[in-house]
Amino acid sequence: MSVRIETVVLDSQGMSAWISQDREVLAMIKAFHSTGVDLVIGANTIVGISHARANTARLSRMLSQARIEPVTEHAARASAALLKQAGLHGHKHAIDATVAEMALRQPGPVAMLTSDVDGMARLCGDRVRLITI
Repeated sequence: MSVRIETVVLDSQGMSAWISQDREVLAMIKAFHSTGVDLVIGANTIVGISHARANTARLSRMLSQARIEPVTEHAARASAALLKQAGLHGHKHAIDATVAEMALRQPGPVAMLTSDVDGMARLCGDRVRLITI
């Protein structure tokens, strides 16, 4: 018996794979949509995936299908606390921490599409189901 997922969070790699129309990720997104799962991304993830070669029209279309969560001062402080608890620090982990913090406060059960399962597991513990892309 599988657990119904209520919310799916996409990190930078998850969002990039969706935008680049990775077949596996497209199939997952379609399945999530068909069951009414909320797709959520952090506002700073937009910064992480925006670059000169990004397809801005496709990015805009994908963003219109997801809920975008802001990074507030409270979220930033909670993200910093997650980093400290995980024994991580610095720029390399900062955006991951904000994505993890945002995932932890979503209606559950929560899953995350990520390429950094090890890092996200350190930040989220077992409270978020991590799906490797």
